[in-house]
Amino acid sequence: MTTLGILGGGQLARMLVLAGAPLGLRFAVFDPAADACAGQLSSLQVGAFDDAAALAAFAAQVDAITFDFENVPAASAQQLAAQLPVLPRPDALAVAQDRLSEKTLFRALGIPVPEFAAIDDRAGLDAALARIGTPCVLKTRRFGYDGKGQFRIKTLADADAAWDALGAQAAKVGLIVEAFVPFEREVSVVAVRGRDGEFRAWPLTENWHVDGVLSASLAPARVDAGLQAAAQAHARAIAERVDYVGVFALELFVRDGQLLANEMAPRVHNSGHWTIEGAETSQFENHVRAVLGLPLGSTAMRGHACMLNWLGAMPDAAAFLAVPGGHWHDYGKQSREGRKVGHATLRADTSQALEKALVEAGMALQRTAQVEPVIARLREG
Repeated sequence: MTTLGILGGGQLARMLVLAGAPLGLRFAVFDPAADACAGQLSSLQVGAFDDAAALAAFAAQVDAITFDFENVPAASAQQLAAQLPVLPRPDALAVAQDRLSEKTLFRALGIPVPEFAAIDDRAGLDAALARIGTPCVLKTRRFGYDGKGQFRIKTLADADAAWDALGAQAAKVGLIVEAFVPFEREVSVVAVRGRDGEFRAWPLTENWHVDGVLSASLAPARVDAGLQAAAQAHARAIAERVDYVGVFALELFVRDGQLLANEMAPRVHNSGHWTIEGAETSQFENHVRAVLGLPLGSTAMRGHACMLNWLGAMPDAAAFLAVPGGHWHDYGKQSREGRKVGHATLRADTSQALEKALVEAGMALQRTAQVEPVIARLREG
């Protein structure tokens, strides 16, 4: 029986295990935390991601390795790749770990991006602000996610505060300034590429964030066919350039009817959770298929879907499950402020039925503010 190893034992690894079990696969998870939630469903080896001996012992137990998050040290990924298949490939992972490398790749492929500049010191920040202007965002080049490692510079008067907040990271992980985009919508395309180069993508998803953390996703996004095609073409170009294998997400802004690339995530993605119930093959199953060289499944939608993230603590499952088309996902985590502890998906055959279900769910859970922007989008037609 094939055993797939996963570096990282969070909810993404947990859902990979759930998707791969019906395929007759075994899973082993490597994570620094003894209470990693994927360990509730698979074997768990506790260790640091830079512990070469522990990683080698883990690799000896599995047939291939993948990731549930992107910040595994590059040296560790390369070490493992010398022993067995590691997918996505370490070189592809390295590009997505560095915002500067990522933006440079996008630009080289002709994918529109906001203006950006690498920052090495305070003088570099001042020069970038003079060229790019404000508002803009100062970010760490590495290790930022869910809005972390960022400082929004609204005017030049904010430069000192921005440098005080992040300047020490310039020598450690590097900094980048990006022009602030007054976007109309945030969207993402989740795609998969197999070992043989086969490429598939799910329909474009619209996303709503609160304080930098995903709150809700709607699929398919209410955009024209041209943007759908452009987003998938961008994703394909990236995957082919870096010889990517597995699922990844490309996050984009819509402004003036055009797409601007924000960033990519080299793994299964929060904005693709709706695919579990809302697509013929979920992102999790297709990721497992891709990294093990199995044929990819259809990415066609099953009607319309909305995913709602649960942060901090789980709401009332019974109240939500009384809503038609409701599906519940509890990650088995301890409650903690701001922590992703679960999600739920509403699926319906029509947009009208999805709107009705969202109204019911918002009222049942007393979360009308979370569902209101999605309902408003559905009512636009």
